[in-house]
Amino acid sequence: MKKKYEKIFQEFTFLSGVEVKNRIMVAPMTHYSSEESGEVSERELAYYKERTGGVGTLITACTYVSKDGKGFPGQFSIDDDRFIPGLKKLAQTIQANGTKAVIQIFHGGRQSPPQLLPDQQPVSASAVAAESEGAAVPREMTEIEINRTIQAFGDATRRAIEAGFDGVEIHGANTYLLQQFFSPHSNRRKDQWGGSLENRMKFPLAIVDSVQKAVKEHAKNPFIVGYRISPEEGSNPGIQLEDTLQFVDKLADQGLDYLHVSVNHFWNGSFREEDKTESRIIKIHEKIGDRTPVVGVGSLHTADEVVEALETGIPFIALGRELLMEPKWIEKVLAGEEDQIRKTLSRKAQEELVIPDPLWDRLMNVKGWLPVED
Repeated sequence: MKKKYEKIFQEFTFLSGVEVKNRIMVAPMTHYSSEESGEVSERELAYYKERTGGVGTLITACTYVSKDGKGFPGQFSIDDDRFIPGLKKLAQTIQANGTKAVIQIFHGGRQSPPQLLPDQQPVSASAVAAESEGAAVPREMTEIEINRTIQAFGDATRRAIEAGFDGVEIHGANTYLLQQFFSPHSNRRKDQWGGSLENRMKFPLAIVDSVQKAVKEHAKNPFIVGYRISPEEGSNPGIQLEDTLQFVDKLADQGLDYLHVSVNHFWNGSFREEDKTESRIIKIHEKIGDRTPVVGVGSLHTADEVVEALETGIPFIALGRELLMEPKWIEKVLAGEEDQIRKTLSRKAQEELVIPDPLWDRLMNVKGWLPVED
């Protein structure tokens, strides 16, 4: 390994006490490859196994905490104790070569496709459809449903602990339910859960509290709790960067192990306010300082680019597309073979890269997300 890459391989101990061997995480990526029942599949296990060992931490694809929150075909479930044996296999597969296993827990809210739901009716903070063609109008959640969902995140955390995971990541990003409560577009409520910025924070903060209580009650070993957030959204009205800076200030007081910022490019500034050109990840890091470690992500392909991002003071980098194309990214940097890291996806490499058919089909058909070559 070249000396200039040493920063990538520094160990880190989270607030919870969990120690990781380096500063690289596998970003959570939907793979559409679980069984229809919600069980973890063998093809999933093989996919994850290929991407562990080198990286310090792997965050799984999101798993739904209740049946009314399923967001994708081929998504795995954590909504019932019967899934624990399969989840245990997944945790053990990830951990086998020294990678920490973090499972992302999720509710799709109004983004859940109706055909995947028991009653074909998405729910959300308010009965407001997403700004996309053909989007279903969700049903506004009742107080009972809100409290039931808060509890479902706590129950999911207990199952993650029993399955042997090293932590959970609460999915509060990418326009799903927690973000829907925070957003002035999707949350038009007049009760305690809506209206002011402070009220719109209450639901995600209650989820954090539920998860933390489950950890305190059930975890016998140090256990990570992370939170993923999108700093802005394109809807009007929508979440603005200033809203998020106030929210992360509150989140940083919750005893979280990390805050994972979901953006397409690490260095990009605001897309809502063109005069704010500084990286949103760096602005969030500046806001919360050393209270909660920030995980940066977004179009960092080479070891040099990752080091440049780490030198800003951001302690962790999550790699997604990069580890789809190059599962041995870390190993190649460690061996001084960083010039051999693949930066394109060959149409002939599916078997070598251990990518399941459902995910492969999407990668081949979504233009612009990955550079594909013949």
